[in-house]
Formats: sequence, C-alpha cells, structure tokens
Amino acid sequence: MAKIRIKDILDGKYAGQKITVKGWVRTFRNDRFIALNDGSCLANLQVVIDFEQYEEAFLKKITTGASLAATGTIVESPGKGQAWEMQAESVAIIGLSDPDKYPLQPKKHSLEFLREIAHLRVRTNTFGAIYRVRHNLIYAVHKFFHEKGFYNVHTPIITGSDAEGAGEMFTVTTLDFDNLPRTPEGEVDFKEDFFARHTKLTVSGQLEGETAALGLSEIYTFGPTFRAENSNTSRHLAEFWMIEPEMAFYDLDDNMALAEEFVKYLVRFALDHCADDLAFLAKRLADEEKQKPQHQRQEMGLLEQLHFVADNDFERLTYSEAIEILRNSKPNKKKKFKYLIEEWGADLQSEHERYLVEKHFKKPVILYNYPASIKAFYMRLNEDGKTVAAMDVLFPGIGEIIGGSQREERYEVLLQKIEMLGIDAQELDWYLDTRRFGTAPHSGFGLGFERLMQFITGMGNIRDVIPFPRFPGHADF
Repeated sequence: MAKIRIKDILDGKYAGQKITVKGWVRTFRNDRFIALNDGSCLANLQVVIDFEQYEEAFLKKITTGASLAATGTIVESPGKGQAWEMQAESVAIIGLSDPDKYPLQPKKHSLEFLREIAHLRVRTNTFGAIYRVRHNLIYAVHKFFHEKGFYNVHTPIITGSDAEGAGEMFTVTTLDFDNLPRTPEGEVDFKEDFFARHTKLTVSGQLEGETAALGLSEIYTFGPTFRAENSNTSRHLAEFWMIEPEMAFYDLDDNMALAEEFVKYLVRFALDHCADDLAFLAKRLADEEKQKPQHQRQEMGLLEQLHFVADNDFERLTYSEAIEILRNSKPNKKKKFKYLIEEWGADLQSEHERYLVEKHFKKPVILYNYPASIKAFYMRLNEDGKTVAAMDVLFPGIGEIIGGSQREERYEVLLQKIEMLGIDAQELDWYLDTRRFGTAPHSGFGLGFERLMQFITGMGNIRDVIPFPRFPGHADF
C-alpha cells in the first residue's frame, strides 16, 4: 500500500479510507496514542492502536524519534486539536531510536543546542516550519521570474574576479601546501595551480550575469556565494544564496519598480502558501519577545511585519533627502543613534535605515542616488559627478534587504573608474567587452536569500534559516 502524506490526511482527503502512513514518532502516550509526523506539515497525525495486539517488548520500542509505518482507517477524531486520526490495524517499526541517546525529547530546546545537531534539528516544529517556508520561497523566486519571461543563468562558483572589491574571498587551489611553488619574488606561483591563476569562490554572479543580460535581455541568477569575512554576528554567513536579476534596457526607475514588485510577491506568496507555519513562527517570535526588556522588543509581530511590506507602497527618496531627515531627527539630535549623522557622505547603518522605515515613513523605503565614494565601481555615475544610480530597499526590523543599481554602460567612464580604484583592467577585459560591443543601459540588484528568510520567518540568527550554516570555525556536517 502506497504511503500517504500526513498533510493530505489532515486536509480530509482520505476520510473513511484504509491507508498506510509513515513517519517519525513525536510522542507515544498511554501505550495507545502515537503522534506521528512526516515533515509534510506542522501538525502530527494521531495514530490510535490497540495495545492488547502487541507484546510489551514491541511497545517499548515505539520511542521518540523512531520511524514507523501504520496502516488503518482514517476517522473523525473525538479529541481536541485534530479533525482526523487513524484507527490503526497494524504498526511496523522501520527504524529504532535509542531513547537514552536521542537528543530531541518532547521539550523546548535552545537554538544554540539545535545548531550543534543541525543534522537532526529539521525534526523539530521550528525547523520543519523553516525548511517548508524556505522551499516555498525558492519555488516562488523561480515562478516570479519565469512568469515575467526572465531566463535563469548559472554563473560560475569558481572565479578569478572580485565583483565587490572586498578582497575577502576563499581561495580555490590544488597546490601542495607543504611544497608551494614560488615566483622569483617569493610569492605563491599560481601559474602552477589547476587553473593556472589565482582563483576563488565567488562573492557574486553579477558581472557574469550582466554578460548574459546583454544578449538575453532579462536574466536572473540564484546560486551559492561565499564571503571569507571573519564575522560571528547573527547577520553573517560564510556561505549563502543570492538572487541577482540583471536587465538590459532598464534604468534605475525600472530597477526599483521590479525590486518592489519582486519582494512583495515573495512575501504574499509566503502568506498565502505557508499560513500554518507562519502562524507557528509568529507565536514563537511573540513568546521570545516577551522574554526581552520592554525597550528591546519589536513593535510589530511577524505577521504584522509581513503585511507591512505586502500592503504598502514603498516610499522612494534620494540619499540626500534621507540624510536631511536623519540629521534633523530626534534620535540624532539627542545622540541616541550609535552612529551620528553629521554630514553628507555618511554610510548609513541599520539603525538609520530602520528609523526611516519604522518611525518616519512607516512603510518600506527605497533610497537611491548614493555617494559614489561608498558604492561599487560598476554603478552608473550620475550627471552631478558625485552620486551614482544606486538603490537600496529597506525593510522593518532589518534595514537593507536589497541592493542594486543601474550599471555603468559607458566604456570610457567605466574604464576610468576601474583604473582610479587600482583594479587591473586587463583582468576585467572580458567585462569591458560588453561595453565595447553593443553597449546598452542595464540594471540589476541582489537579494540575499537568507536575509529574506530571516525577515519572513522572524528568526533572529541567520544561522537558523539555512540547513547547514557555515561561519568562522564551523564547517560541520
């Protein structure tokens, strides 16, 4: 008999039918009631057995974490909390679980503890919900772009370029560390390496994505990216996933419009398709917030925060306008900001971005036209000569969630910026070719998928929204 998903059973699709269900034991009460979960939904299926059918030795093997197959009839449940249950005719143990060693007991575990057993934490309600939301959002990303006629492009994971100019990249090499080849100057001779050059794990697929857009018009990448930043904050990972659309013939206004449409679509998709999991995560966050001092609590609950994004038009204003608002704000004048805003050119911090969103405009914000000095070389220089056509989308609770720009399509201007920054133009000759041969205005942006996951699930630490987090000192599993 084929296995049936518990989600479909609890939706009432198998009422009165004899079926087989398989899953893992959450609890076993009174030698009669098994709470079974197969990961298809948050809820468990109650399997009711006739304990007189089974020997005591068999019943003792039905422990938390064990996997079972149960066959029986689905009937209306007289108990509270579930509409349907199974009256089991037979139960078979598929995989035993040692009750003395199984680390997930029917009690609350700390997130720190669960990170130590990331290979098992998916069996908890919290991480089951996160995994299901993550799946739905991955699907929504591809659905959104497919329906808009974009093409998905796989950009390289191994690269010879540093798109961000940060320099904090992981080296990829096959060289023998105990016998490294050296140049006459004493430096590592990467010409002897596998790729005959110094290669690294990518920090962004943007530059390669631009080449695809300047042939396919509208593309997006969705792949892993890597930062060798030695940071242990709750906002940083060494390995994470980025969504990066690039669009030919889009100016900055087109770019901002697409970014707003995209994130609203994703938030609405989560609200529409992950209602039970989001309700659970919202309650979890509310309970967590109650443990904090009053002044540290978030003003909005999780669902309220999601509707704040989905139901509001985003406010658009220039960086210069934002600086004036922040400079004249009460937190700045009363020195409540950790980083005071004193003059034009300051690099905005999360506290400034959240003030604009949560206090001043009370809606999501898109800032644009940033100082060229604080943005990347590939962003289009505006006519004023001091700002670039960059934009950031700001959300409540986290600040920046999207960063993007109109790209510099003018060959001479781009070359001058590259040379001013001391970047080897020969290394980017392939990139400059896209400006030599049929250049066109184009734009794009990047959305860190785990940052989005944090916002939609309400999880405070980014390590809890990716199955196996990678951060300094940790590459387990």
